[in-house]
Amino acid sequence: MNLVIVESPAKAKTINKYLGDNYTVLASYGHIRDLPSKNGSVDPEQNFRMEWEVDSFSKKYLKEITDVAKESSKIILATDPDREGEAIAWHVKEYLNDKKLLKDKEIERVVFNEITKKAVIHGIENPRQIEPLLVDAYMARRALDYLVGFNISPILWTKLPGSKSAGRVQSVALKLITEREHEIESFNPEEFWTLSIKFNDKNNNLITSSISQLDGEKIEKFSFRNKDEINKAIENIKNKKFSITDISSKVVSRNPSGPFTTSTLQQTASSRLGFGASRTMQIAQKLYQGIEIEGETVGLITYMRTDGTNLSVDAVKSFRDYIKSDLGKEYLPENPLNYSGKKAKNAQEAHEAIRPTAINRTPSSIKKYLSADQIKLYDLIWSRALSSQMESAKFDRNTITINSDDDRTICKSSGSVLKFDGFLKIYSSQSKDDDEDVLPQMSKGPINIEALIDEQHYTQPPPRYSEASLVKKLEELGIGRPSTYASIISTIANRGYAEITNKRFFPTDRGKLISAFLEKLFSKYVDYNFTAGLEDQLDEITSGKESWIKVLEMFWKDFNNNVSEVKEKRTREVLDLLNDSLGELIFEKNNDGKIDRNCKLCNEGTLSLKNSFRGGAFIGCSNYPDCKYTRPLSKAKAAAQAQLAEPKFIGKHDNGNDIYLKNGRFGPYLQYEINPEDIEEKTSKKRKTKKKKDENENLKNVSIPKGIDLKDVDLDKAKFLCSLPKNLGVNPDNQKDILLNTGRYGPYLKCDNKSARIENIDEIFSIGLNRAITLIAEAKPGRMSSSIIKDLGEHPEDKKPVRIMKGQYGPYIKYKSLNATIPEEKDPAELTMEEALILIEKRKEYDKNKKSKKRKSK
Repeated sequence: MNLVIVESPAKAKTINKYLGDNYTVLASYGHIRDLPSKNGSVDPEQNFRMEWEVDSFSKKYLKEITDVAKESSKIILATDPDREGEAIAWHVKEYLNDKKLLKDKEIERVVFNEITKKAVIHGIENPRQIEPLLVDAYMARRALDYLVGFNISPILWTKLPGSKSAGRVQSVALKLITEREHEIESFNPEEFWTLSIKFNDKNNNLITSSISQLDGEKIEKFSFRNKDEINKAIENIKNKKFSITDISSKVVSRNPSGPFTTSTLQQTASSRLGFGASRTMQIAQKLYQGIEIEGETVGLITYMRTDGTNLSVDAVKSFRDYIKSDLGKEYLPENPLNYSGKKAKNAQEAHEAIRPTAINRTPSSIKKYLSADQIKLYDLIWSRALSSQMESAKFDRNTITINSDDDRTICKSSGSVLKFDGFLKIYSSQSKDDDEDVLPQMSKGPINIEALIDEQHYTQPPPRYSEASLVKKLEELGIGRPSTYASIISTIANRGYAEITNKRFFPTDRGKLISAFLEKLFSKYVDYNFTAGLEDQLDEITSGKESWIKVLEMFWKDFNNNVSEVKEKRTREVLDLLNDSLGELIFEKNNDGKIDRNCKLCNEGTLSLKNSFRGGAFIGCSNYPDCKYTRPLSKAKAAAQAQLAEPKFIGKHDNGNDIYLKNGRFGPYLQYEINPEDIEEKTSKKRKTKKKKDENENLKNVSIPKGIDLKDVDLDKAKFLCSLPKNLGVNPDNQKDILLNTGRYGPYLKCDNKSARIENIDEIFSIGLNRAITLIAEAKPGRMSSSIIKDLGEHPEDKKPVRIMKGQYGPYIKYKSLNATIPEEKDPAELTMEEALILIEKRKEYDKNKKSKKRKSK
């Protein structure tokens, strides 16, 4: 008997079918051991000796593995083909060795990039040994993460109460988010104007041109800074005569993009499908591990954690055969296309890019076997991979040049028409350049001015990071690895350091404070170049150029000194440092341009950064408790709060009463009076029990959903919000009404037993019935709550839902009335149903023991 060990039960089930009766395939359920969360798990004094502990919910599965291992002649470690997979294989081998189970047994390490019968058999027939250098790189990375987290986090807990923890790479990602927010807060918009000319020729053909040169001066973005300058230019142009002097046409090509890597898949799935990084990886994991098709479990895509950009020779050949036979030889390039020059910084390229395992397994042919999300992602992967080996798209690019009589003023118009679709036949591009803009047929000669079009603009601040743009930035900087991006993002959000609104990251005040703390007191260790350099060193361990012990020694010496220095600082001293560090970002300036920290309430105290365990960071007066002045950390929030210190009159409600915008304990809200005749009659029971008439019972309060700028709340929007809930129409699928409303977690749709959240806050004012029907169709039955991180499905015993929830004290598993804690080392978004069931059983056991202890004490 041969024992094969993989990390996932889904993967085990698929491989078992391929290998037959001589093999038993068991799952380790991910990592079986980790560093316990206690002091001394990594000992720098003993050559960074690590103390490993078996994961609590792995014991049950390890017993099964050890029982089968005793009876097996060969043990095959077939975990994923990456660093983490190598580490899991090493841990399993070490554990079995400690149990004295490896004597007289063959131990083999096998890998396969796709879970198909051919790939699995090939992997089994070509075994190797565990790569010690890959394990060394894992040991160094794990030790670094432990040393940073275990030394900085306790300092955060004492100096900034309410903070949770700090991670080596997560802290750098948080710094990116907060720095972008600081750029936005300190951004001063600049005014500029643009001028274009609408011409008509003798045949009344119209063409709009932009001015590239005016009176010999090149026109740039800030050539016209105000209305006076644009008026002067208009008067100048009115007096000129123009003629078409050149009409040119050329064919331009648009080349296909390479097949997906992990980061480009996450970015594209975010922008095209609206999937978050964790959601994308969960779906991709299922497609990789296998989907049941006509009684056979088949892996549909290759390994999805990769930074490689090339495809295997066999895959390219099958792609080219498919293109030639199914699409036509005109779509097939003369030679296969290569994307090795497109690799990311620090790319390991251990695996090929993400692709379908069989290109003839088209999305349409397997649609009925996949869920809605799975078919969307598979279609994306299939079309991107196939299109990467197709011919370029060809466009006819036309340019018409119009000159003034003195040739000192030049205008140009451009347009393009798709001539040959090429790869766009399979993978449509979202580039603006692909929009067809057909110019009219015109000839050289005089042309008349029809109209001069001037437009006012203001420069815009840089956009906040989305999941896609954050992943792209981390990859550009060489920070993190493909397998870590999803967990980095979910950790930042789950710890409350940033909120995701309209798919953009907004750092919370606590997140800003922690980022400023690390920047001020541990600046070297959140520096982009230092973190990327450390990734380079870890890569050099993998290639054998560096010793992992040496890398840790170099890091630990300076880091330990830094930690010791910060520990000596008093909390008040730390907050004073942050006052100076954050400066104009959190405090106003006086007329002289200097930071003004004088308290405007008592005129005696000094405003300073403060922190509370529950409320987080805020600005308070040094004269507390005599002066109780407080305001939010953000100047924008403080300004909005000050703006609503007094109720703001918005206008008249449809019932004739005034609508006011107010600021309350739970944020801004609208208030208006309901006419007595509009109030529904209360039940007689309520009348009897009512002792005293509430003078505010006729006042209606309507919360302003988070994400709506208070400056944008005009009378129309106020009336709309006050009109909710609103009936959008009848759902043709079930003949039930679709209601639009807003609640604690923002705007949502409700139809019968389905609810769907509206992610884009601005869509609440424009959403129509067709869009609502689509969102409801994609929603799952049951009550919707934004506190759900992940819906794992039904419990196998009683079919009750098992969900991962976002709680006040961190993520947890919800099953009926039971709440099970998720270990800190586990990414809640990556948790599987199998792992959740173990944690639920652990919680039941804990509750049972707790009750028995109470009975004994009584």
